[in-house]
Amino acid sequence: MRAAGHAVESILAALNTLGLTIAARTLRAWCARTGTRNGAAGRVAARTVTDALVEDAVRAAAFTTNRAGEPVLAPEGLYGRRKMLALIRRTVLPEAGFGAVDRAMRSVGLAGVVRGKRPRTTIPDSTAQRAADLLDRNFTASAPDSKWVTDFTYVRTYQSFTYVAFIVDCFSQKIVGWHAALTRDVELVDVPLRMALWRRAHEGKAVARDQLICHSDAGSQYTSLRFTEHLHLEGIQPSVGSVGDAYDNALMETINGLYKAECIRTCGSPEIVEGSYAASRVRAAFS
Repeated sequence: MRAAGHAVESILAALNTLGLTIAARTLRAWCARTGTRNGAAGRVAARTVTDALVEDAVRAAAFTTNRAGEPVLAPEGLYGRRKMLALIRRTVLPEAGFGAVDRAMRSVGLAGVVRGKRPRTTIPDSTAQRAADLLDRNFTASAPDSKWVTDFTYVRTYQSFTYVAFIVDCFSQKIVGWHAALTRDVELVDVPLRMALWRRAHEGKAVARDQLICHSDAGSQYTSLRFTEHLHLEGIQPSVGSVGDAYDNALMETINGLYKAECIRTCGSPEIVEGSYAASRVRAAFS
């Protein structure tokens, strides 16, 4: 009925004007039982076809196989309805809607992961001088290597915690530098900076002096003399958000959360993953 341009509600309203009161589910049950759904025997509703396509796409995206050939949950299997809809629209069915995705996720048995609270990792140094906030929560960039954001997070391992620091280019949302360590000292945040600068130079696109802003939170590692001097020597302008306000470094908070939710939680043992994270994710749909 809906595929033929006649919604159930419209048909019931027309019948009501003739003095016939019928429940919607009664009409649907009769159509299904008699094989006259959509006004013609054997015709399949458009929604049924859409639901089948979306369910196949959700199942293919949410599951993969491990080395033993066993089906395991993929990072996309942790998506919620908004991100799953964006993925389906981008790869399979541009006209898909929330309803089809919701039904497919229920059928497959998926539910979006809920992020928990994390231990405090940003501990400011009250004696250190901090640079001004040059981004003012504007994490867009018109060109590569004009705005970098950086932060670190923790990963729970079988024995203790491992700290992982990232540097992300605001233009491409690509992870350009990273480092993992067992301690959260200055080396943890300085190594990603060296890596990012080396990689850009190695690619023949060295960072121009006085053209790049490196934004971080107010953690003592980022306000340390060693890190700020490194920025100065490379001609990079430091930018530091306020204390205790995650929105001042919102892009990195998102990257950290997605990294842990979509990479770490789906691994049998925690491992570090690098690369262009944005290339296989649909964060752009929510920017």
